[in-house]
Amino acid sequence: MTTRQRTVLITGTSSGIGLATAVTAARAGFTTVATMRDPERSHALREEADRAGVTLDVRRLDVTDAESVTSCVEGVRDTYGRLDAVVNNAGVSNFDPTMEMSTMEALRANLEVNFFGVVAVSRAAMPLLRAGRGRLLTIGSVHGVVGQPFNEAYAAAKFAVEGFMESLAPVAAEHGVRVSVVVPGFVPGTRFGVFPDVNRETIRAASGPYAGTFTDYVDWVRGQGWERAGQPAWDVADVVVRALTAAEPPFRIPTSAWVSEYLASKLTDRDGSAVQSLARSWIAGPERSGAAT
Repeated sequence: MTTRQRTVLITGTSSGIGLATAVTAARAGFTTVATMRDPERSHALREEADRAGVTLDVRRLDVTDAESVTSCVEGVRDTYGRLDAVVNNAGVSNFDPTMEMSTMEALRANLEVNFFGVVAVSRAAMPLLRAGRGRLLTIGSVHGVVGQPFNEAYAAAKFAVEGFMESLAPVAAEHGVRVSVVVPGFVPGTRFGVFPDVNRETIRAASGPYAGTFTDYVDWVRGQGWERAGQPAWDVADVVVRALTAAEPPFRIPTSAWVSEYLASKLTDRDGSAVQSLARSWIAGPERSGAAT
């Protein structure tokens, strides 16, 4: 099947990685359904698509609204008769002084978008992905592997996504669906790639007893040379689209040499292949054990 016959649904495409992935996928020949919570914010996406000479199907999808998720996935099925791939990209960033200084409402809201939203879209799409032996890709984060001080809620959500997808992947593979987590690092020019421009007075006012620690952390981050860690959203999008078309993409896909090196500080099984092989041996019958799907 050519990419032109394949349909991909991408969440959170109004900016950043989602926008770049939608345009890159369309250029690669995918029928691309670019979704976002508020389609009125699609101007930048449509401008990039026009520059690239591609057509996108822009639709509303709020990952925290069950009816919106169901309606969008069913609409794609009704329009195209299939759904071959999903890219879970929608997310929110938050940078609170500490978990203790934040509110439970803010913490729950973070998990609702960054974790439960991913689960909701994946659950809704899985029957169609099984039917088409498709792909389920999720944009993770280095902070889903290595925790980030003063960003506990975001790291917790991304850790949860890693655990959920790692657990799902071997089962999905037995039923024809490849599951991967694409792991970017620092992406300049997006709300995820802009470290808060806060002065020491603001930090102290917001951080209570942690003001000094937060100040030291901000100074450390700003002195680490993020130009080395940084990567344009378009480069990440290229990695995502290659994963959509690869014969056997690994479970965990770092988007740069810096990300791979960063993850290696914690992971031995950098791309997740050893864990996936082990888990699949638990669920495959004797006639399928060790066989690729």
